[in-house]
Amino acid sequence: MRLGGLILPEHPGPRAPQVWQYAEQLGLAHAWTYDHLSWRTLRESPWFEAMTTLASAAAVTRTIGLGTLVASPHFRHPVLCAKQAMTLDQLSGGRFTLGLGAGGPGADAEVLGTRQLSQSELADRFEEFTRLCDLLLRAPEVTFHGRWYDAVDARSLPGCVQRPRLPFAVAATGPRGMRLAARYAATWVTVGDARALEEQDERAAFAALRAQSGRLAAACAAEGRDPATLRRLAVLSRFVPDPYSSPGRLAELLGRLAELGVTDAVIALPRPDGVFAGDRAAFERAVGQCSGG
Repeated sequence: MRLGGLILPEHPGPRAPQVWQYAEQLGLAHAWTYDHLSWRTLRESPWFEAMTTLASAAAVTRTIGLGTLVASPHFRHPVLCAKQAMTLDQLSGGRFTLGLGAGGPGADAEVLGTRQLSQSELADRFEEFTRLCDLLLRAPEVTFHGRWYDAVDARSLPGCVQRPRLPFAVAATGPRGMRLAARYAATWVTVGDARALEEQDERAAFAALRAQSGRLAAACAAEGRDPATLRRLAVLSRFVPDPYSSPGRLAELLGRLAELGVTDAVIALPRPDGVFAGDRAAFERAVGQCSGG
């Protein structure tokens, strides 16, 4: 089990690099940031752009993996997204993973003034977005004309450090998204079950993960892929409200995830208050015991 950290892009100016260095010093295997333009209860608080934040992180770290959790088609075009991802892979020396998701409801879906899409349209757009990102990161030049996106002689030089391209981490719970994960991704991402977290029903959260794992195996079979070749990342802070209340608590949760085939877990670095608030000392004790797996 590899343990990683979720870092919200809310640290301004000179403070921004410090939190990424902190995550690396703790021995975390990877660190991620949300790709939103604003987010839920923090919409009126400082919030910075994800790719730029990760460029700062790449410059001040040496070993920790970095990624988006997850990049959204709501406000990104595949040509620019792929160019940013390629740049981050170069800046980090091959430590970047492009996390991708279809995009959910909320401010990000409306910020560009576009109409609200149906679930079927969101899935269609996400499939095309992922396919075009894959093409752009594999080939030095791409021309593509689709329903949602166009690319005309788009160049991606010098290309990725990681070959044949940098890895994708695809967030998905439905059958079409899981098929995309099986087709394109190195890692499948799940944030669990929203209702289970809201109700703080831990048993329901893990039952939902078990069901999702079964659907993922079916998606891999449909794509002719061995499920064992696909890593599985669970955002533990979205599964349970107190993942590091004690070192034993975190270790127990990671063990339960591993039993369900999860290879990577992510917990949010504690904030002083509000969403993901937590005790820094308790976090450090728990991570110190568990981050070496």
